[in-house]
Amino acid sequence: MTKRSPGTDPGAAFADALGAWAAGVTLLTVADGRDDIGTTVSAFCPVSLQPALAAVALIAGSYPAEVLGRLDFFAVTLLSAGQRVLAGRFAAAGRPGARLLLDGVSHQRGELSGALIPDAGLAALECEITERLPAGDHLLVVFRVVAVPYVAESGEPLIRFRGRYPSLGPTATPAPSS
Repeated sequence: MTKRSPGTDPGAAFADALGAWAAGVTLLTVADGRDDIGTTVSAFCPVSLQPALAAVALIAGSYPAEVLGRLDFFAVTLLSAGQRVLAGRFAAAGRPGARLLLDGVSHQRGELSGALIPDAGLAALECEITERLPAGDHLLVVFRVVAVPYVAESGEPLIRFRGRYPSLGPTATPAPSS
């Protein structure tokens, strides 16, 4: 266990703490008119079932945050464990447009958002922004789910933990009850 002294920067300690939090990995894609863009996002949070709302947090000043500052529709794909390479492509600095990153990957274009949606995820959502909120060094985007192009019947999620995409491993068998 790493302990920090009371004078340690709380932001750095918070970043370390979040590294110990396993989070599902999503891919956010947007049809920008000039290009298709996308980014890997692990700061995804379901908010409400009625109405169907969720939120993502994007680094303020990033190109995806800039684009979502002026457009209202996008797509989110909940990535499966088999999409590690795809997640890495969309997380890389200086990455090209989404069409190039999806070259050779089966995908579709969302009917409502126009965004590129890779197949083989656990689920795909088409989204309409309802609120944009500055939140420290991030932009919090709250959105309404307007369509669900697909939900896989099975599959393992892609998760991020301590800066990596670990395998969940074999499913634990519950202990017999007495």
